[in-house]
Amino acid sequence: MISSTLAMTRTARERGYAVPAVNILDDLSLRAVVAAAVAASSPLIIQISVKTVRSIGTDLITTMFRHAAADVPVPVALHLDHCPDRAVISDVVRAGWSSVLFDASDRDLETAERETAEVVAEAHAAGVDVESEIENIIGVEDGVGSDVSLHSYDVATLAAVAERTGADLLAPQLGTAHGEYKAQPVLLPERVRELAALTDRPIVLHGGTGLSAEDFATFISAGVSKINISTGVKVAYMRSAEQHLAEARAKNRWDPPSMFRDISAAVQAAIAVHIEEFGAAGKASP
Repeated sequence: MISSTLAMTRTARERGYAVPAVNILDDLSLRAVVAAAVAASSPLIIQISVKTVRSIGTDLITTMFRHAAADVPVPVALHLDHCPDRAVISDVVRAGWSSVLFDASDRDLETAERETAEVVAEAHAAGVDVESEIENIIGVEDGVGSDVSLHSYDVATLAAVAERTGADLLAPQLGTAHGEYKAQPVLLPERVRELAALTDRPIVLHGGTGLSAEDFATFISAGVSKINISTGVKVAYMRSAEQHLAEARAKNRWDPPSMFRDISAAVQAAIAVHIEEFGAAGKASP
């Protein structure tokens, strides 16, 4: 069933787990991730990068999602990830997606607050939730982001800006990064606790791939209720394809549907692990 990002993440915060928010690449990964959620009876947020929107198109993604999510027995939302482009946001808002992440982390604070309030007004008029990022999460993901910290604020400022703009979810810096970690990150769950004491808005953890089950548990107990996974899907997808193609070359047997089955199984297995780690298994029902 198609659901609200805000409603799912609020429930998760109240019940002490996190909703898996998974970036997909195509219809194959979309169906695999939904299958993982159904098998585990887990709520799910399907995330789409700006790069994927531009590659596939808003209309086709919307249609794919509606077909994949309409008759499943778990709540599923469709979310635009890390988007600094107001035109793309307007496009998916018109298409009726569940939520958008307006990434204003490349703007100064005054501009970020003003534009976030404008996005919130536009999105809320269409019944679409807004995740806000005004201080950047380190790392470049699908062409969006920066490998250096551009803006960072205290938690009181983050909570105050969210209150003034009306943003529904918050994506703060928590010591994580997009992509695969090259060194052990310095995680900041205390920022979650401080922010959760100031606002009841759901708090989002970006850069989830590569963290341990203990790391996830610490963040969730601190107040995180949405955790993003992107790199893990890409790695599972492409390593499975790589292995299949190597075997196909050795046997001189070229059968794309069997490769699709292998990729689907690999992606589903990767996400199943995270569903368990986030405590979301069995949480699809009230």
